Amino acid sequence: MFWYSVRRLNLFIITLLILTFVGYSLVRLDPNSVWTTQAFLPGWVDYVRQLSRLDFGLTKAGIPITNELAAVLPATLELCFVAFMISVVVGIPAGTIAGMRKGKWLDNIISFSSMVGYAAPLFWIALLMIMYFSLNYQWFPVAGRYDLLYEIDHVTGFALVDALLSDGPYRKEALQSVIEHMILPCLVLALSPTMQVIRMMRTSVTEVMGQNYIRAARIKGLSNYEIVIEHVLRNAIPPIIPKLGVQLSSMITLAIMTESIFNWPGIGRWLLDALSTQDYASIQAGVLVVATIVLAASILSDLLGAMINPLVRKEWYAVR
Repeated sequence: MFWYSVRRLNLFIITLLILTFVGYSLVRLDPNSVWTTQAFLPGWVDYVRQLSRLDFGLTKAGIPITNELAAVLPATLELCFVAFMISVVVGIPAGTIAGMRKGKWLDNIISFSSMVGYAAPLFWIALLMIMYFSLNYQWFPVAGRYDLLYEIDHVTGFALVDALLSDGPYRKEALQSVIEHMILPCLVLALSPTMQVIRMMRTSVTEVMGQNYIRAARIKGLSNYEIVIEHVLRNAIPPIIPKLGVQLSSMITLAIMTESIFNWPGIGRWLLDALSTQDYASIQAGVLVVATIVLAASILSDLLGAMINPLVRKEWYAVR
């Protein structure tokens, strides 16, 4: 397990260094940047040293980019985390039911729904939900993170946590406003990953159901509930854990479109604003931060999957 972790960490560092070349090339596109006056390789070394101090430079307006990232990044992470939890809570049970009822009408309905949900365009689903649930029925707000009537101090950057920590007289109403504003963006963002989790879980459960120990459990007289809890889930979930990390990574990229539609003050909308103003320093900072999060989520899911699933470690040592 130690050498497996070292190998994944080395892959993370090498990929991150390659990404710094991309970020360095972006800041050199600005003719007013200090990096354009330096030679490429010596300038890149100084650029990496500056990044190691978490110094991403200044925006066109002269504001430190680190301060802006500290304000917008928690909003994106909060949105992606809640959406990821929705996809796992919904996807794993639905995929398990589909795998247990393979070929039956319930499996066909779940499989067809997952295909339709995965193929549906994200922006189209988002606009439909806004039209029906916000404009027509007025159940949920159209955009934003919470109502401007409430003052929520920026403590952690996560609106749910900051609303709970608030000591104002309208803390309960502020928390309710935060939750109401999160429902539609989280549901839209969780749609495609949920469909993927259903399909992966269905495939994994189908493979487990064909194993001999499942037949032995049925011969012993175990109920379906005991078979699912003690045998099916225990063996079907570990192989898909690394793939769950990929779904979490994809949420970071899908969040850019979701934030622009719902006017969510996250790093995705911030990046789009930087692109519109050709703020190359902000663009390179956003690209590096998003890429780092995606790489970290992928590698951490691989390590977690290897810890839970011993077969992964055995396969790696066999190849090695």
